[in-house]
Amino acid sequence: MLAGIFLALPFSTIAGSNADSLLRLATTTSTVNSGLLDYILPEFTKDTRIEVQTIAVGTGKALRLGREGDVDIVLVHARNAEQEFIDGGYGIERFDVMYNDFILIGPHDDPAQISASHSVTEVLKKIRNSRSAFISRGDNSGTHKKELSLWQKTGFTPQGDWYKSVGQGMGKVIQIANELDAYTMTDRGTWLAYQSKLNLALLYQGDPPLFNPYGIIAVSPERHAHANHTGAESLIAWITSNKGQRLIGEFTVKGEQLFIPNANLSGQ
Repeated sequence: MLAGIFLALPFSTIAGSNADSLLRLATTTSTVNSGLLDYILPEFTKDTRIEVQTIAVGTGKALRLGREGDVDIVLVHARNAEQEFIDGGYGIERFDVMYNDFILIGPHDDPAQISASHSVTEVLKKIRNSRSAFISRGDNSGTHKKELSLWQKTGFTPQGDWYKSVGQGMGKVIQIANELDAYTMTDRGTWLAYQSKLNLALLYQGDPPLFNPYGIIAVSPERHAHANHTGAESLIAWITSNKGQRLIGEFTVKGEQLFIPNANLSGQ
């Protein structure tokens, strides 16, 4: 079932290891593209001897892999979809892990004049009213779901030649925006990874609706008996521990902290 999905395998599987020593994690492209998982998961493996096979897709696809039993655990960012996953009996419990933020990028000359806006709602209204080109992921990812929820707050549905839904991952969307001199919404980590290759500018940031929480959920062993539930519980305990949270907070790209640990603030 995993044919055609990008597999990021930063760690080699130990020869002769038993099933519980391999954990299949479906997560979002932002955690992989930013380098966060390559930074923290080797420490998890060192502490637990559990190797992690990371499948980097959008949140919608990650949850689908969980529903189908193709992975043991998911780390995603779309609260409503996560709750539906649990309510449907596919996952056991959601734990807060961290949050990052989305930003709006676009042409340096900023034809819609979004940089002077006071809210992300105002930003989107300006883009729509000026009919400035906007590139949407259109892939049912957590980023796409967030973008649609923000458009909903403006009171209209984005449509027309100026709005292009391309069904691609974040890196490709940024490249398309660059080629078309268009606006788009991206997570900060992917922006920093691609920034030096682009002729785009960071034009709007900081509004609380752009904050983006991540949750981790073990796939239900009652639904999928073959799931490595012991390994999933180990990763949840580790990533929400003082050490896991400290490593998340220490991770930076070009001197910027990308993810804010918040497991200890959830009350769980």
